Amino acid sequence: MLIYLAKRLGASVVILLGVTVVTFCLTFLMPADPVAMIAGRNSTAETRELIRKQLGLDRPLIVQYTSYVTRLAQGDFGRSYARKTDVGDLIWSRLPATLLLMLGAIVAELLIGIPAGIYAATRRGKVSDKTMMTLSFVGVSAPQFVVGLSLLYVFAYMLGWLPLGGYGTFAHLILPALTLGIAGGGWYSRMMRSSMVDVLRQDYVRTARAKGVPEWRVVMKHALRNAILPIIAMIGLDIGIFMSGVVVVESVFGWPGIGQLMWQAIQAVDIPIIMGVTTVAAAFIIAGNLLADLTTPLVDPRIRLR
Repeated sequence: MLIYLAKRLGASVVILLGVTVVTFCLTFLMPADPVAMIAGRNSTAETRELIRKQLGLDRPLIVQYTSYVTRLAQGDFGRSYARKTDVGDLIWSRLPATLLLMLGAIVAELLIGIPAGIYAATRRGKVSDKTMMTLSFVGVSAPQFVVGLSLLYVFAYMLGWLPLGGYGTFAHLILPALTLGIAGGGWYSRMMRSSMVDVLRQDYVRTARAKGVPEWRVVMKHALRNAILPIIAMIGLDIGIFMSGVVVVESVFGWPGIGQLMWQAIQAVDIPIIMGVTTVAAAFIIAGNLLADLTTPLVDPRIRLR
């Protein structure tokens, strides 16, 4: 286990460095000039050159990147060009909201996807199976802003059960988490159905049925443990997806997460924020995948970490 963790941590550092290299290069290939955005339209060439020198943007790209990575290794994400504050403080202030939305969305898609997938697999080929898979396809295909606005109209505007937007209470979390959960639940249900169908064909399942074990026990105790393994891997990927910013959902519901922060930074060509959010999101993607790998042997002891 320790050797495996050491290897994964070493690989994680290399991946993070690769992410910073790619993101750093892409930000400087953007057609917009951050200095022009900061100085304004009516600024003089002298003013723009002074700002460029103050920000260190007049130095060679390799020197700028080396300086950035050195500061990053010390926990310094730099200062925002537009907001004039530490990027680390901005990210950490938005992080709790994003983590809460991520947790809520994962719970919602699990509650939707796993029961739907099991239900469809145990009724394979029947009308209920086809209906469930059709609904899952609709959930996956529907644009998130359409789903979000529809939920807002019904449950917040018409019925008045939930707030129209904002952040701070459990009631504020329900609709944005459900919006993300419907799409994720569609994927989970299809994956769960496929995996469960394969497992239900295995010899040990036939043996359990031949012994007279009740069908619900065969499914929930014997088959589910193996069928759920692909879902665990998908959860690890979803952690990274949600942490990288679900801009549409955050915008629809006024959710103050890092997705909105990233979008605002792109509009303002605020390179330190773009770099900081991308790096943090990449770290969560790596952590999510590592967590999924460590959880899998707990579910199925036959799997060994290597």
